[in-house]
Amino acid sequence: MSGEIINRVAKSALITIDLEDYYPKGERVCLDIKDWLHEGLVLREKEFRAYVIAQDWSIYKNQFVALHCTTDAIIPGWAYMLVRLKLSGLAQQVIVGDLEALETSLYQPIINDLELSFYKDKPVIIKGCSNKPVPQNAYLFLIDRLQPIAKSIMYGEACSSVPLYKRT
Repeated sequence: MSGEIINRVAKSALITIDLEDYYPKGERVCLDIKDWLHEGLVLREKEFRAYVIAQDWSIYKNQFVALHCTTDAIIPGWAYMLVRLKLSGLAQQVIVGDLEALETSLYQPIINDLELSFYKDKPVIIKGCSNKPVPQNAYLFLIDRLQPIAKSIMYGEACSSVPLYKRT
């Protein structure tokens, strides 16, 4: 034994893909409309429209906005559509849902547009840990795209990955 340390991970054919690298830049914000409802539960059209008109929409410029209601109120579809119209030309993207749904909606077109031919017939590791809020659905979207082309798919880090798929 020579005592030489060999980095087998660096010499392997493994290719890592990190979804954090594709994280869209921009501020995310949740806009909770519960305060625009009577007692937080009842949407009264006249009052709701007054709140929409009084709102300073410029604060949402270039932001990603998740519209939601944190109470059990039943919100008609037109209410979210009315808010969306006010955010047109200001917000980068607007969805109905929480931040997880917002991140999912941001990642889906990114993953759909990824050029993945580089991963054809190669062992791929999808990096699991990230400092940014990569939604779980983004990993599922990526798996859907990689499975038909990759030789194998693992999750985690090269030193401690979990095998997920191997073409037979």
